[in-house]
Amino acid sequence: MAEEISKSQIDRLGDRLKKGNISEDDLRMLDRYRRSYSEAYESVVEKIRKDLSLSPTGRPAKSTTSITEKLRRESIRLTQIQDIAGCRIIVADITSQDEVVKSLSGLFEDITIIDRRQQPSHGYRAVHVVVKHDRKLIEVQVRTALQQLWAELSEKFSDIFDPMVKYGGGDEFTRTVLTNQSSIIATEELLETQVDLNLREELDLVRLRMLESLRDTLNNIEMLRKQ
Repeated sequence: MAEEISKSQIDRLGDRLKKGNISEDDLRMLDRYRRSYSEAYESVVEKIRKDLSLSPTGRPAKSTTSITEKLRRESIRLTQIQDIAGCRIIVADITSQDEVVKSLSGLFEDITIIDRRQQPSHGYRAVHVVVKHDRKLIEVQVRTALQQLWAELSEKFSDIFDPMVKYGGGDEFTRTVLTNQSSIIATEELLETQVDLNLREELDLVRLRMLESLRDTLNNIEMLRKQ
């Protein structure tokens, strides 16, 4: 059985990643560190599936490039990164999102809730529930369908135009499109919490049209990328 990597070793590795001065041994250590989250991740996901009857989806493993960029962008240590491993839960609307977050809060003892609806990150809206399990931080992203499509749109723009779009960079037009879409979603979310029950059906139709519009935009961008 391989010896566990110490916190100081991990943070020194993070320092080397920041500087761009890494070796093959460093890459192997980083891979070991990522894989060390597997057991805690599986335990958290299984508990959500079993106790809450939800179906969280796994996220792609955080790449070396993504980890390095985050270390440089946020000036944090490698052991402080909260999304080395995690999963995602997509729900229909704000009411369902609040219910899931409340359920997660009751399911796990040691959690931190980051509400990006109150403080969006460059337009990004979601609620992140960071679960500490067996000394590992596992991030559970809870998004509405609209928030998920916005995130996909941001990813597409990042892939095609500029990777920094997700962090407030890129050209002004792209930033404006994402900001405007995020503001529209925020307005819809506010209406969800305030609208009278007899207007709920009309609001559901508005949300459906917004979903269709975002899907059309994503499809158009995908066609653009293939040209």
